Amino acid sequence: MLAMQLLLRRLIEIAIEWNRRLDIARDPYRPELHYMRGPGPKWHAKHQRGAV
Repeated sequence: MLAMQLLLRRLIEIAIEWNRRLDIARDPYRPELHYMRGPGPKWHAKHQRGAV
């Protein structure tokens, strides 16, 4: 009986971990796609040397 309880508990832990990993894999948010890559052309035009 104790062996069955331990086995069941371990199977539940495996199922929870598998579900957690699947949730991470399905997450559509990819922050690396939204990072700024530096000043753009409008910033450069505004901040040119000698511009007033």
